[in-house]
Amino acid sequence: MIPVDALLNAYASGWFPMAVAAGDIRWYSPDPRGVIPLDTFHVPSRLARTLRKHRFEIRVNTRFRDVIEACAERPRDAGNWIDGEIVDSYCELHAKGFAHSVEIWQDGRLVGGLYGVALGGAFFGESMFHRVSDASKAALVALVERLRARGFVLLDTQWVTDHLLQFGAIEITRRRYLRRLDEALAIDATFDG
Repeated sequence: MIPVDALLNAYASGWFPMAVAAGDIRWYSPDPRGVIPLDTFHVPSRLARTLRKHRFEIRVNTRFRDVIEACAERPRDAGNWIDGEIVDSYCELHAKGFAHSVEIWQDGRLVGGLYGVALGGAFFGESMFHRVSDASKAALVALVERLRARGFVLLDTQWVTDHLLQFGAIEITRRRYLRRLDEALAIDATFDG
């Protein structure tokens, strides 16, 4: 298991771990870095219509392990970087109050969600999953609403994907990212509560 202090120090320095194979953890600090500016976050109109129908129930931190394990179920060739060591390490971060899950429920079933790490005014998104259409997108919208309401200023997505572009994700240089990270870490924001 990766020690909690090592993970927190890495995030505070702009690094994060990924399993490239079972038991082989590597550390990354991409340049450019993907972020979603919270002030320009965009909800696509079709998704906004879906969310207005209230098909989903949003919960926070009720089934963290289930969320990260669902994220880990993706095939490795589909971009899975979560092995047993990552699961256990982030569950420990969750137990210490640093890792969080946003969960999407429908008819009593966990159908989507995401997890990440909160430090100061920064949230580091790690992974998301869905079992029904739009569930992971609904989790992202709920996350952004929560971050805005609690005074967060940085949503780190690590990389920009086509999926995240529709929400306003952008790439910034590592230098700019590290400046924004330092500013975010100086903010006293709380994810829970």
